[in-house]
Amino acid sequence: MSTRERPRTSVKDRALRLLSVRSRSRHELRARLIRAGYEPEEVESALMDLENVGLVDDERFARELAEHQRRRGLGRRAGLAALRVKGVDRDLAERAVDEVQPEDDADLAFELASARMERLRSLSPDVVHRRLLGYLIRRGYEPVIARSAVRRAIAEMEIR
Repeated sequence: MSTRERPRTSVKDRALRLLSVRSRSRHELRARLIRAGYEPEEVESALMDLENVGLVDDERFARELAEHQRRRGLGRRAGLAALRVKGVDRDLAERAVDEVQPEDDADLAFELASARMERLRSLSPDVVHRRLLGYLIRRGYEPVIARSAVRRAIAEMEIR
């Protein structure tokens, strides 16, 4: 730390302050603490202590974030991407997403497409199809699931 001044608070205090704002992955905390000017060795030691008392728990963090993504109506791909951005291990991220997102992506995609369909009624079928498909893909649904949900929503709307 030749160019930086040493932080005044302890590593643990800074980590606890970061955790008081929101849950964070171990990776996020490590990056924030090192960026704040703490030495990597003292950061690792503090993180180990916080893990031992249960304040840093990537498994719990992954599950909570995956549940949050699901409540927002996002698909499996979006849940995985959010966890990877936060530095969660790939296997742990997949387990967490699978736990909170069982194989009902197709039903949720259909519900979202149907709800969105109401706003698009006045547009041509091609435009409706394109917009709904893009909407679902941006929300993290697999293209195959999104296409199926859009076709189903359009067919159901035509029946009414």
